Amino acid sequence: MNLKKILAYIVLIILAIISIGPFLWLLSTALKSQNENIFAYPPILIPQQFTLENFTGVWKQIPFMGYIINSFIVSGITVLLNLLLSALAAYPLARMRFKGKNMVFYAVLATIMVPFQVIMIPIYLMVLKLNLVDSASDFAGFAGLILPFAVNAFGIFLMRQAFLGIPKELEEAAIIDGCNTYDIWLKIFMPLVKPALATLAIFTFVGAWSEFLWPSIVLTRREMYTLPVGINDLQGVFSANWRYISAGAIIATIPILVFFLGLQRYFIEGTTQGAVKE
Repeated sequence: MNLKKILAYIVLIILAIISIGPFLWLLSTALKSQNENIFAYPPILIPQQFTLENFTGVWKQIPFMGYIINSFIVSGITVLLNLLLSALAAYPLARMRFKGKNMVFYAVLATIMVPFQVIMIPIYLMVLKLNLVDSASDFAGFAGLILPFAVNAFGIFLMRQAFLGIPKELEEAAIIDGCNTYDIWLKIFMPLVKPALATLAIFTFVGAWSEFLWPSIVLTRREMYTLPVGINDLQGVFSANWRYISAGAIIATIPILVFFLGLQRYFIEGTTQGAVKE
């Protein structure tokens, strides 16, 4: 092994430690008993008295299961809409010929440069006028959370690149066999881009599950809270009991890890399909 590879591994290990450091500190705080000082200096990473009381305590004191169900509803529907709409929008951009196709694609990509915070107020006014807030009904509250994130430029780009990687001969053979455009998209192309779909599902689920800003604005009733908003509400319930907050944050990461591990075998292959190609 040459020196460059050794230096590369050292740098990657250091970056991995830096990345996982906050999570380890969060786990350490969640496992510490009430008698231990979590703000001790120098910091103590390994708890002197391991305890699971913080996990059981936070689960009993707030409607944690309700928050998890709300997050699953919002994240699940958001993932399904992104997969469907991104694939529908990407197919003509990748496989059809029409005037202004490149202009449309570049316009879609340009939206990536616009932060959500910039358009948040206009979107909120639209949601308010459409009566899609939780004060109207539970369904309206979920719709107000989901619709602004139902499709995005990254998903369209990723699916377009995946469709571009499919040989043209398959499409021509399907046309000869009498398949229409819809059949080609659904029965031939969609099964071939499963890695890209899995990759998009992972990114969308993580984003929807951990979204805090928009739900905290749209939601006004506690029973409609998603998990990030509910965990933030712990600061008011327990006067900033950081042990409970840390335990709640750890529980909130478990579905993300499970979802990622379930689709992990598609992830690497799917990310390589996003390489730029003409």
